[in-house]
Amino acid sequence: MEQVRDGSKDALAVLFRRHARAVRNVAYRILRDKAEADDLVQEVFLFLFRKAALFDTKQGAARSWIFQVTYHRAFDRRRYLSTRHFYTNQDLEHTARHLADPRDELQFHELSMEGIFGKQLTARFNARLTPEQRETIQLFFFEGYALKEIAQLTGRSLVNVRSHYYRGLERLRQYVVPEKVRSK
Repeated sequence: MEQVRDGSKDALAVLFRRHARAVRNVAYRILRDKAEADDLVQEVFLFLFRKAALFDTKQGAARSWIFQVTYHRAFDRRRYLSTRHFYTNQDLEHTARHLADPRDELQFHELSMEGIFGKQLTARFNARLTPEQRETIQLFFFEGYALKEIAQLTGRSLVNVRSHYYRGLERLRQYVVPEKVRSK
């Protein structure tokens, strides 16, 4: 790891040969997809190369740190894929048939903000939020994007997106929970 920290690609290759199979096995057990597991192996070793300075020999062995990175990255990736409905296992023909069926629009509507809260409450919520807050909250809660992804999608800084998110939530909280109840 010290050699990797110094930028040695040969040392990284040694780490890769020693640990890639085990990293892939861990990734596959968590992600349950071969292609995603392969991608995660590359991502983990790229992370190790870039962030080798974070490794501390006092904390444990390099192998332990590699697996810790693998577990964290795999669970983050699984969470990301779940929000994108990667694990729904619907085939394309089935999906295409249902997209043509107007009854299925009801399912998508039920999962929208309007479907959950109703038209009137959604209109009241939207009236209290700025357009940026509304967009951020909808992307986060109803489309499953992380705040970092919202920043990339909208072209805003992450700090700005967080601000819109938390201020929007506070405005909604103030509307839903009266001040008398909040102060108790």
